[in-house]
Amino acid sequence: MSDKIEVRNVNVPGRVERVDAAKYAAMKTAMLATLPDGPPGLTGREIKEAALPHLPATLFPQGKTAGWWAKTVQLDLEARGELARSKASPLRFWRTG
Repeated sequence: MSDKIEVRNVNVPGRVERVDAAKYAAMKTAMLATLPDGPPGLTGREIKEAALPHLPATLFPQGKTAGWWAKTVQLDLEARGELARSKASPLRFWRTG
């Protein structure tokens, strides 16, 4: 059985989900390595594409499920105040510190 980690969702305050800790950690590391420190940031698609080369093939064979994990980590990091998003469309994201 794999270890789990609790994640939040900036769009649903108070809601907590449990997800695979190894996949979460791998995606978080990849995202934080590629996201800029300020605006204009990257779109969701750009985040996924930038993160792919940094993800271990054992957890994300052929990049499968990377989009779902990128969104999950993005929403959690926003809820924790580690990412910010633009107010206009298309949404863009960057690290806050």
